[in-house]
Amino acid sequence: MSRAGARVGVGTRFRYDGETVEVVEMAATTVGNEVVLKDGRGRLLRLSLRELLFSDRVAIVPDGPGPSAGDVEEIASVVLGQLDEAERRKVFERAEHVREVLTGYRSGTAEIARVGEPRPEYAPTLPLEARHEAKAAELGVTSRSVRRWVADFREHGEAGLAPKKGPARKSQVGVDDRWVETAVEVMVEHTDQSRPSRTMVIDRTRARVIARFGEGVVPQPSRATAFRLLEELERRHPLFRLSTKRNRDIAGRPEGPYGKLRPTRPGEYLLMDSTRLDVFAFDPLTLKWLQAELSVGMDWYSRCITGIRLTPVSTKAVDVSAVLFQSFRPRPAGRDWPRHAVWPEHGIPRTVLVDVEGVTGPGLASPPLVPETLVVDHGKVYVSEHLTSVCRRMGISIQPARLRTGRDKGPVERYFRTLREGLLQVLPGYKGSDIHSRGESPEDDAFFFLDELEAIIREWTAAVYHCRPHSSLVDPGLPGLRMSPAKMFEHGMARAGYIEVPRDRDLAFEFLQTKWRTVQHYGVEIGRRRYSGPGLPEPGVRSPYDSPVKNGWPFQVDPDDITRIYFRDPANRAWHTLLWEHAPSAEMPLSEDALTFARQLAASKYRFPDDRLAVADLLERWNLGLGTTIAERRMALRLSREQAAIELPESEAETVVSLPSVRKALGQDEQTPELREPDGVTETGDDDEADLEDLAEEDDFYADALEDV
Repeated sequence: MSRAGARVGVGTRFRYDGETVEVVEMAATTVGNEVVLKDGRGRLLRLSLRELLFSDRVAIVPDGPGPSAGDVEEIASVVLGQLDEAERRKVFERAEHVREVLTGYRSGTAEIARVGEPRPEYAPTLPLEARHEAKAAELGVTSRSVRRWVADFREHGEAGLAPKKGPARKSQVGVDDRWVETAVEVMVEHTDQSRPSRTMVIDRTRARVIARFGEGVVPQPSRATAFRLLEELERRHPLFRLSTKRNRDIAGRPEGPYGKLRPTRPGEYLLMDSTRLDVFAFDPLTLKWLQAELSVGMDWYSRCITGIRLTPVSTKAVDVSAVLFQSFRPRPAGRDWPRHAVWPEHGIPRTVLVDVEGVTGPGLASPPLVPETLVVDHGKVYVSEHLTSVCRRMGISIQPARLRTGRDKGPVERYFRTLREGLLQVLPGYKGSDIHSRGESPEDDAFFFLDELEAIIREWTAAVYHCRPHSSLVDPGLPGLRMSPAKMFEHGMARAGYIEVPRDRDLAFEFLQTKWRTVQHYGVEIGRRRYSGPGLPEPGVRSPYDSPVKNGWPFQVDPDDITRIYFRDPANRAWHTLLWEHAPSAEMPLSEDALTFARQLAASKYRFPDDRLAVADLLERWNLGLGTTIAERRMALRLSREQAAIELPESEAETVVSLPSVRKALGQDEQTPELREPDGVTETGDDDEADLEDLAEEDDFYADALEDV
């Protein structure tokens, strides 16, 4: 299996200013951690480790195979995006056969094995060549073809099994798969209900197939065939033979023991999960309270949080990719964070190799890691084809947890509880762990915006959670010693003796979404936005891809920043950045949701709006207090007064309110003393003239804004 990381140590080779050099010594000096390099002519060069790992003049020379931006193969999203539904089903079915050859199970793991697995001819104890021959005889192909499938799957995952030439041939089956899937869907719906008859399930399946796909689109099996099919589906989902209580127990139980993973070093296992936060937040566009979901990545060995992302309402696949990418490239630390909460930019703890006084730079919010195995649940955002194929290409294994079994990801679930008890419950807008613990109207106190809430969680995690001893973080040699996640990471670094870094910084583009578009004389148009820039193919050049769009080219798009897209030249495999034509007017990253909201505002205000005018109006709306009316601006100002008047006397609250991000959000920052004390004016109504006068006198900015109104 290829790997995305490369080990750095004595003997590692680099390309420095076009010349090959080799690391011959690593030493800690008074100015920081340094390495000694030797070139081909025997000359020695001393260089800082930071310069070696992060400079554009240096490129690592890996000692083994692995993914790189210069690979001839296309990335997983490009390969899978060229397939239609029939070809995609055939690729996934072939992947199941390959997994059965390798492990004995269609799913690839014994924990979610199907009925009858492993079959005798695919038992893991048999030689691999015997399993190749058995699968070739089963599918009617040569053993050479099976060996080629196995090699492609090991190298590229499901994307390696995609057809290289020509369309995929459709397989002939007795009963249409859509009818079978609908029948299983109807059976699952009756798990918690009274037992139905087989005739009722067949009639409902036929009616649902006609309503969903149309009359005559899906062939209906005969009554006898449908009864035989239900007998086969009974083994997958019991419904008719046993009692209803027994059927519910079978549907809800885990399939076999899961075991216990024991991490031995940082980066060996990365836990990823999402949860609905028990606190309300404010939408910066509508000034309405909303619920938020938190997605995190946790290193199992040290319990360090390597990635944090807060999203409104629900989590998308791009959010999970962003959390995973933060493990490769952590976010920078805040300027006013305490020193013990900041990690050095090279990721090595200060107490291991680097002199404390020699550390320079803003630092990182979390330690950088190249994970080896992801432990995730079965949510759609975590088991998408794109994410699994990218992980397979980068050498990252995926370990699925059991269905509806939270203890399989116990450390990250414990972090969510610690976050709720240590931070969220002392914040305004806390709604309790369940509906029975909820206050009368907690949304009335929700004044933290989403970005403020994410900054507070990120800083609390770095300053408090990473530095607090955990009862489960122990060293077997010193069972009485309790360590914090930061100390445990240092302990793991000392035990492992090395770190892993991303072998190619351009691998980050593989986490983005792929859009297929044609190239016109003005550039590329995506979502009614036009992009152009150097490196774009000429309009008349024929695309080498078998794309869903005629003569289409693949472009990587980040929904959180639509001011630019990325394109890889198939000739030299180099990435190019294409800018949006209205990007200079935005002057900051703009998400796709924000642009959609801006277009709605402009359409209701102007007769012939365009994107430049829509973005300008949206920025003006944000700058004028996040509202378009005097009442909304007065509401925002009143909320800022309430923020300044909040006092949290409890011990846990004192720890939270001492964070710089919390003080800034509460208006208690030392740099803004005018927001500390609440205003003494009593408001009697929305039309009170005292409110308008007080609002206009708050500062010159609001005075000018009200004059325009």
